[in-house]
Amino acid sequence: MGTTEAIGLVLARPARLLGAEPFFMEFIAGIEESLAERGYSLLLRIVQHQEEEIATHRRWAERGLVEAVVLVNVTTTDGRPAVLRELGMPAVIAGGLREEPGIPAVSTDAAGPMREALERLLALGHRRIARVTGPAALLHTRVRSDTMRAECAAAGIEPVLVEGDYSAEAGERLTAALLAAPHRPTAILYDNDVMAIAGLGAAKAAGVAVPSALSLVAWDDSAMCRLTAPPFTTMTVDVHRFGTLVAASVLELIDGRPVAGRWSPAARFTPRGTTAPAPGGS
Repeated sequence: MGTTEAIGLVLARPARLLGAEPFFMEFIAGIEESLAERGYSLLLRIVQHQEEEIATHRRWAERGLVEAVVLVNVTTTDGRPAVLRELGMPAVIAGGLREEPGIPAVSTDAAGPMREALERLLALGHRRIARVTGPAALLHTRVRSDTMRAECAAAGIEPVLVEGDYSAEAGERLTAALLAAPHRPTAILYDNDVMAIAGLGAAKAAGVAVPSALSLVAWDDSAMCRLTAPPFTTMTVDVHRFGTLVAASVLELIDGRPVAGRWSPAARFTPRGTTAPAPGGS
């Protein structure tokens, strides 16, 4: 692919979400820190749809602008791996949840942390548990959702899942709807911190006390989660470390060395002020 000393990353998401969501800023910082040690840079492009991402990969390959690319947010019907194989473009998948021939991945356990989150909430006596998910097309969303349904079924309860888009608007709107239901949940899980913090605001606006009447858990920890009142219980992930692991795999790939099997840091339950025993033991 030449000697551009650049690695490509395309994010198919609204730019307004990228500016508000700490996850990708920390992830990119981890990649860039490791690449800089070798004199490489990260070429970042923001697009709206996966089709635009594929078009960007084709353009980069045609012009020889990058030596490899990082794929994120693998979907259930993802066309990018096949296109990259067609182009002969070296690539690493960040958060791989399934095998893609010829494309190494830094793998992620999306099921284990969901089981831990539910175990913690069930131990607190919660039986009415809801989740504000990320986009359903994302493979890690599907794995989390399948795991949640299976674990709740084993506990004899029926969860409520509503689909969000990682935005504050979705977190506020969907939380308000959940709290307005006849049998509102006593605990809500969120697939990112932005939706969770907006959900806390919706609970306060509805007069629902957190955590005495409602427990909330955010996925991905951030400074924002520690600064809320009360501070957020989270499924904490070392996102910066995730970025450095992805960069290590990319550098092995472009050096022509075998790419080591790597796992992203597992999310772990970090209790803070937004979780408590279910009200009335419900």
